[in-house]
Amino acid sequence: MTARTRSPRPSSLEARLRTAESLCEQRGSRLTPIRRKVLEILLSHGRSLKAYELLDEIKQVQSNATPPTVYRALDFLVEQGLIHRLDAVNAWTACHDAAGEPHDLLIVCTSCGRVAELSDPALSAQLTQKVTDSGFILTNLETELRALCQACHASQGEADHGHTHGHGH
Repeated sequence: MTARTRSPRPSSLEARLRTAESLCEQRGSRLTPIRRKVLEILLSHGRSLKAYELLDEIKQVQSNATPPTVYRALDFLVEQGLIHRLDAVNAWTACHDAAGEPHDLLIVCTSCGRVAELSDPALSAQLTQKVTDSGFILTNLETELRALCQACHASQGEADHGHTHGHGH
């Protein structure tokens, strides 16, 4: 099985925002100032953020911003494929390669919110077949896996002295 990891391209924040604007224009949509600001915040943090963390930052530039303002921007950005909604940590993260090849696996650090994007067509085909064999129709191929990044695992390992917690099913 070959999986390709997606990481942020070395381009600047402004270049990534221009790419997002271009993608929206190609799709007949508009990256409004608030949508652009939400995307900019997610891109600049390099990790997932919760809606209220985003709202706090938005309020620094638009003091009258409300939760629905942020949620509407997030919904738009997800629809455009510019960000991911992460159920594992109830947060959002910028898509590292919005203009590139599709990716279908997101590895989410449940401690710090860091995200890796992977593409593994063979694994995705196997998952799709398993779902079909069980009598379901897959509606979204993007899969989240909960994990700890190396740094969080190392710091947790020091705190736990090697003990593991959880249940195995």
